Amino acid sequence: MGDADNGEQVKALAFPRIQPSAPASCSERRDAAEHRQRILSAARVLFAEHGVDVVSMHQVALAAGVGQGTLYRRYAHKGILCTALLEESISDFQEEMLRYLERIGESVTALDRLKHVLVHLLAFNEHNAPLLAAITDSACGQRRTQPYHSPFYLWLRQVVILLLQQAVSRAEIPSLDIEYAADVVLMPLAIDLYLYQRHELGFTQERIAEGLQRFLLHGLHAEA
Repeated sequence: MGDADNGEQVKALAFPRIQPSAPASCSERRDAAEHRQRILSAARVLFAEHGVDVVSMHQVALAAGVGQGTLYRRYAHKGILCTALLEESISDFQEEMLRYLERIGESVTALDRLKHVLVHLLAFNEHNAPLLAAITDSACGQRRTQPYHSPFYLWLRQVVILLLQQAVSRAEIPSLDIEYAADVVLMPLAIDLYLYQRHELGFTQERIAEGLQRFLLHGLHAEA
């Protein structure tokens, strides 16, 4: 695959947005939209005031003025609700990264472009940590691998794959198992590890970013 093809694929990536099933009437559409906004608005307020961890779905339903059945039909668990609250932030992050990748083109190395994406992902983690942590907390039992199937993670993984492919094709790094490496590159940014390093070990964002660059991206230069 040539560099130009890779660049076009990166620019063409789009975060998938799941559309709700079409209701039977315009009135139902308005009701569904109103319920959604009431639920999300109530959740934002409660989470901001009390923290994501301590607010129950029952409290969200009460604050939104909807029945628990209505809440759970739209958001089966808190992780899905938190994902909906993150949708705008995720879309903004994606658009910012795609604009950067399109604007910068091949004027810098693929690894430098990858570094840019990862550093901005660190900032995304910092800003959205409570919601991201709640999504991870909801992934238990049969849902344990669910975060790795989310549209956001799959999009990030594909961007990393394409940039690593470019890095190999331009001889920036030796040949490697790119699909495996993509998950390894993203692994240090898992929210549980990030929060442990930030709040229990006291690492700064800058220290984590430097570690990613020094031990991960520089490590890709090593000869196989």
